[in-house]
Amino acid sequence: MAVTVERARRVGYTCLKALLRFAFMVANNLVAIPSYVLYLIVLQPLRMLDSKSFWYIEGVLFKWLLAMVASWGWWAGYTVVEWGDDVKAVSEDEAMVLVNHQATGDVCTLMMCLQDKGTVVRQMMWLMDHIFKYTNFGIVSLIHGDFFIRQGKTHRDQQLVLLKDHLEKYYRSRNRKWIVLFPEGGFLRKRRETSQAFAKKNNLPFLKHVTLPRLGATQVILKTLVAPQENGTPAGGDAVIKESKSKGLQWVIDTTIAYPKGDPLDIQTWILGYRQPTVTHVHYRIFPVKDVPAEPEALTDWLYQRFIEKEDLLTHFYETGAFPPPKGQTKAISREMTLSNLWLVGIQSFAFLSGGMWYCILQYLYHCLF
Repeated sequence: MAVTVERARRVGYTCLKALLRFAFMVANNLVAIPSYVLYLIVLQPLRMLDSKSFWYIEGVLFKWLLAMVASWGWWAGYTVVEWGDDVKAVSEDEAMVLVNHQATGDVCTLMMCLQDKGTVVRQMMWLMDHIFKYTNFGIVSLIHGDFFIRQGKTHRDQQLVLLKDHLEKYYRSRNRKWIVLFPEGGFLRKRRETSQAFAKKNNLPFLKHVTLPRLGATQVILKTLVAPQENGTPAGGDAVIKESKSKGLQWVIDTTIAYPKGDPLDIQTWILGYRQPTVTHVHYRIFPVKDVPAEPEALTDWLYQRFIEKEDLLTHFYETGAFPPPKGQTKAISREMTLSNLWLVGIQSFAFLSGGMWYCILQYLYHCLF
C-alpha cells in the first residue's frame, strides 16, 4: 500500500509540474512573440534608413526567443554534451549545417546547443517543413527569413526554385552566416522503411539509425551560396557578393544528434518536462566546402557517405554510450554545454516586462482613439 501511495504522489507531482510548465510556456509565448513583432513594427523606419542595424536588432531578439525555448528544456534537466570538432572556431564564417532528424525535439536541442556559439544564432537561417509556418513560432520565422519547404514529389522542383530565389533575396541582405537543414526530409520513424526499400533496390547500405538524405536543397544551397572563386558559379549574383564582400559559404558542418537508448525528445516532452533529466549528445564534423563536389552524382555520393558515417557514429554511441574518437586518436573528448541561469532569467524577465509595456501602450492608444 505504501508503494502505491508513493507512486501516486510521484504521478501527481509530475502532472502538477507539467501543468505549471505548460501554463508558463503559454504565458511566455503570449508576451514574447507579440513583443518581438511589435518591436520590429516600431523599428520599420530604422529598416528603411539603416537596414544593417535593423537586422542586427532583429537577430538579437531572435536569439533571445530561441534562448527562451532552450530554457524550457534546460530547467527540466535536458542538457547537451558536445563531441567532435569545435564549431566555435567557424562561427563567424558562412556554413551549411546538415543534421539528422529523429523528432521535433531536434530543433529545440539545436536552439540550446548553439546559444553559446557567438553571433551565429541570430545570423542563422533555418529550412523547415511548411507545417511549422502555422505554429506559434511561425510568424517569428517568417519575419526572420527562414524558409518553409513542402515535401513530396509534386512540390519538389517548384520548392527548389523558390529556395534559390529565397536565398538570393534574403540570405546576404540580412547578413546570414549559417543555414540549417535536415536532408533526410522527415523524421526517422516516418522515412526509415521507405529509405531502406530504396537502399535495397539501388544496392546501397542498409541504415537503421538514419535514412538516406535527399540531394535537392543541399545542391541548391551550395550552388547559390558558394563564392565564385571556389566553384566558378555566382553565389546569389555578383552584385550581392561585391556589396556584402562575402567570402561565400566556407564550411559544411555535419551534425549528428544522439539520444540515450535511441529515445528522442519531442516538443511535448520539452515543454511539459515529464521525462527524467536527459543528456542529448551532439557530434560535429567540419568539412571545407572546397572539398565538397559540385557535380550532382559526386555530391550525392558525398552526401550519402556523410549519413553512412552518421550510422556508424550512432551505432557506436548506442553500444557504448559515447561517440568514437577521431581517426588517429585513442580517446574522444566531450564538452558539456552550459547555459547561465541568470542570463535566462534576465531574458525571461525582459519578455514579461515587454509584454506588460506593450499592453499598457496598446490600452492607452485604444482609449485615445475610442
